[in-house]
Amino acid sequence: MNTTAKSDTVTTRDGVKIFYKDWGSGQPIVFSHGWPLSSDDWDAQMLFFLNRGFRVIAHDRRGHGRSSQTDQGHDADHYADDLAAVTEHLDLKDAVHVGHSTGGGEVARYLARHGQSRVAKAVLISSVPPIMVRTPGNPGGIPKEVFDGLQVQVASNRAQFFLDFAAGPFYGFNRPGAKVSEGVIRNWWRQGMMGSAKAHYDGIVAFSQTDFTPDLKKISVPTLVMHGDDDQVAPIAGSSLLTAKLVKNATLKVYTGFPHGMCTTQADTINNDLLAFIKS
Repeated sequence: MNTTAKSDTVTTRDGVKIFYKDWGSGQPIVFSHGWPLSSDDWDAQMLFFLNRGFRVIAHDRRGHGRSSQTDQGHDADHYADDLAAVTEHLDLKDAVHVGHSTGGGEVARYLARHGQSRVAKAVLISSVPPIMVRTPGNPGGIPKEVFDGLQVQVASNRAQFFLDFAAGPFYGFNRPGAKVSEGVIRNWWRQGMMGSAKAHYDGIVAFSQTDFTPDLKKISVPTLVMHGDDDQVAPIAGSSLLTAKLVKNATLKVYTGFPHGMCTTQADTINNDLLAFIKS
């Protein structure tokens, strides 16, 4: 294993600096994080796969974490283009792309928009596609008023909202008998508050109103779709159950009782299933 830890930035065509981590050597696994977090949300996965001989890469989405706090481009196309900038800068080949939540939409748009020649496999975890918001074509979606309410909370008291969100539905800590981790809550809050209120405000529209259906239909690489059936943030019925039918080469894995943030709370299970899929 190459133990040299590397981290740096790449500048996009529109002048945004994207921070990324690039650790180890071997087949690359690229991680795309959820809203409103950063690449730090992948700590449990990065260390697990680094220690098993993989090269692990994760970036901070524009406006999130340590990337530029630009006021522009907080939409699925720019998210995908920024991911492409990282993969091209590092000249990644035979990569496995793993996206959580909003990151799943980012991966889907990246594969559809930039092609799959550099990609071996994809994994969508607790992901937002095909589309979250209720529309005439998506009657089972979540009412737009819910997402409007999230924007109000970001604009009025982001710090308290983030604390409540992490302590409640994100990790299922609001469920009876849940093992609540104060450290996990604080780390979620820390990641969120590192980012830009503008990016988080606009990001709500990006993750909720983008229709990823055409993107999913273009994906041809083997794809693992993972979702907890107690996801209170991106309910499985309107997301992964539909996604698995739209992606040609998809395998659906449903986890009984797992929350939205299962990569952290159930890291051992998720990591081992990811490893099995990558090696299969």
